[in-house]
Amino acid sequence: MGEYVREQGYSSLHDPFLSDPLEQEEHLMIEELVAKNRSYRRFCEDDRIDMAVLKELIGFSQKSASARNIQPLKYVISNNRETNALIYPHLFWAGYISDWDGPESGERPAAYVIVLRDTVRKTTADMLWCDLGLACQNILLGAVEKGYGGCLIGSFRKKEIVSALGISKRYTPLLVIALGRPAETVRLEEVDIDGDIRYYRDGNGVHHVPKRKVRDLILKIFSDV
Repeated sequence: MGEYVREQGYSSLHDPFLSDPLEQEEHLMIEELVAKNRSYRRFCEDDRIDMAVLKELIGFSQKSASARNIQPLKYVISNNRETNALIYPHLFWAGYISDWDGPESGERPAAYVIVLRDTVRKTTADMLWCDLGLACQNILLGAVEKGYGGCLIGSFRKKEIVSALGISKRYTPLLVIALGRPAETVRLEEVDIDGDIRYYRDGNGVHHVPKRKVRDLILKIFSDV
């Protein structure tokens, strides 16, 4: 079973400034979900995801903010083994791990969400990518809350996916979300501002993800409290 591991140096899950137990519990839930929402690339393929769950995840995306409320995103969802087998060959996995072609049979995603742009609903590139990030984050957070995990895949053969799934030319594929029960451990590690940020997998199959420190992300602070 997959898991997320937080290295030393990351903030405690307990915030002493939250005195209300209910507020503390809510704070824990949000931080825990965000922390566990990693890019998982190996799954328990036979652990299926019900279509009702996938539809609920799309419901989370439906509640996302949308620039000018245009709501230009559409979704194709699959938990069907035959359809999944049509999608998988057109995906490219983990660009930093050059000697790995992707998960083997038995470790492949149990479900997919293809995120598409409805070209009839006019928007700008900036607004579209804003909508895309918000919607996908909600989908993945919802998946993590239910014990699943996922990976946003932007490198895939778009024309082949459209053809294989019979998608109208009106819709342009943007991302593929691979979903399933994680079958790998993902470990976050802090690095200095100029440190190597390329993720890697060690000899035990643990996936390491370097993250820059919070203090290195903040450009300026203006505060009087």
